[in-house]
Amino acid sequence: FGSSTHSGSISAPFAFLPSIVAMFGICSQKHLATEPEEAQVQEEPQIQARDSKRSLDRDQTIHQHGIRTQADASVPAEKALEKLKEGNLRFVEGKPLDRSFDSSARAALAQFGQNPFATIIGCADSRCPLEILFDVQPGDVFVLRNAGNTCTHAEGSLVGSVEYSVGHLHTQLVLVLGHTKCGAIAGATGLALSSSAKSEKSSLDKLLTGLGPVALQAKAELQPGASTEEIAAHAVKVNVFHTIEKLLTYSKVIREKVSNGEVVVQGAIYDIVSGSVEFLGPCPKQALVLDKDAVLTTEAKVGGA
Repeated sequence: FGSSTHSGSISAPFAFLPSIVAMFGICSQKHLATEPEEAQVQEEPQIQARDSKRSLDRDQTIHQHGIRTQADASVPAEKALEKLKEGNLRFVEGKPLDRSFDSSARAALAQFGQNPFATIIGCADSRCPLEILFDVQPGDVFVLRNAGNTCTHAEGSLVGSVEYSVGHLHTQLVLVLGHTKCGAIAGATGLALSSSAKSEKSSLDKLLTGLGPVALQAKAELQPGASTEEIAAHAVKVNVFHTIEKLLTYSKVIREKVSNGEVVVQGAIYDIVSGSVEFLGPCPKQALVLDKDAVLTTEAKVGGA
């Protein structure tokens, strides 16, 4: 009896332990399970507020669909140039505009089409992110890039793309942007000043050889005895104007639009150290290139007479 009583007195209270442990286990599981839900409930208003702010900011922009699309008017060249200058200043100061490019912006561009306010021909150098250094977003600028921001051989893709931008997209500003410490210009300068025989074995060799006249012109414009580095640095500017000259020479479409005042073509140089862009204005030889059509038209009339 004593043994059974002892056994019963001990086992009776502990008989509840499995139920108690199970109960605490369930409560603990419920508590753990509800924590993410509570966190999610707390986050949802924040997400909704953020999305609402973005939508409100987009609604308050000057663009009909919150981002530049074909529903908006084209931007005059003077205003487009000012926008690029303001954007670069923000980039230099480290004060880019607080904006987002989310799914609604992508949808608007896809549905209503692109309407860039400027066309920019830049170098393929990875240190020259054009959209970033001008503080613009997708849909703002029509970008073309190659090594040396060059147009030496009437490349169909480059010339044709600019014609597309000014003809079909109605951009009124074309900016040719070179940059300091350009590897393509440095290579072309070294090759042009070298006394060794030159052989074009690759497409890169052809590109550098095509930039040879730029390097030689830069050398001629400097004082005798200028170093290769000094010539290459000056060749960056010479090359910008050279590209503009060739672009106008190769494309009658662009020449006519520039002559009629519909399009402005200017040059600029990006300093990869300071981040600042120096705006150079139009090519000094632009008038001579545009006069070519006038001379040909006059000669044709005289010949026809």
